[in-house]
Amino acid sequence: MFKTLIDAATLAQHVNDPAWVVIDCRHDLMNPAFGRDAYAAGHIPGALFAGIDDDLSGAKYGPDGVFRGRHPLPDRATLVATLRRFGIGDATQVVAYDAHGGMFAARLWWLLRWLGHEAVAVLDGGLPAWQAAGQALATDTPARAAGTLSDRPALTRTVTVDDVMANLTSATNVVIDARANDRFRGENETIDPVGGHIPGAKNRFFKDNLQADGTFKPAEQLWQAFTPLFTTPATAIMQCGSGVTACHNLLAMEVAGLPGAALYPGSWSEWCADPARPVATGT
Repeated sequence: MFKTLIDAATLAQHVNDPAWVVIDCRHDLMNPAFGRDAYAAGHIPGALFAGIDDDLSGAKYGPDGVFRGRHPLPDRATLVATLRRFGIGDATQVVAYDAHGGMFAARLWWLLRWLGHEAVAVLDGGLPAWQAAGQALATDTPARAAGTLSDRPALTRTVTVDDVMANLTSATNVVIDARANDRFRGENETIDPVGGHIPGAKNRFFKDNLQADGTFKPAEQLWQAFTPLFTTPATAIMQCGSGVTACHNLLAMEVAGLPGAALYPGSWSEWCADPARPVATGT
């Protein structure tokens, strides 16, 4: 069972294995059509496509009409149905990949763990690593029989915006922001309407988890980078712009042997939507 990362050579041995499902998670925050277009142009043989905006996210507004962020968690039953459509069952080994160092694939990794599915890994280095290994691409969309994935107890933790607000006073947990340093400081914000960060948060840019070739840094290096940020992983709340790249930090922590941190799914996009919530800028 692969539960964090898998390399291209190992995946190549299993692309025709009916017990494995490979999911293409490529995406572009500024061009929603990019992922599906890239998939159609060429993907790992046998892979299916999952869209961040639709398959792997829920409604931006709750039943009360309140904005929940740019990529809220999907309804659990809806997500189970989506993943069953991809042919995923309780015994399926799932491999998620993108072309961005796991930036988007980590979201599917986290969501499957949220549903209690342990056998899910991210392709280390993504599609570039696959092609660098001399592996071919395909353009067909495979047909798969529906899977039987169950909704089981979560292997992950989440917190709400109210939890994060309460933490401003209690300071029980440390919030760790996965966005780029300039966005964290409130500079060059081009995605959300307000620049800055949650007061008291620390910054750990998710791309700092990667080596120059787009693969993850060794576990020891990741351990050394993350452990100064918190007392224990259980006291850490991971966030980003919309709950996607925070999953990359959570994956890096798992690789480092530091499980137990929580995800704040709404992240900065939800937080900054209410002017009553405080905003910090600078470092």
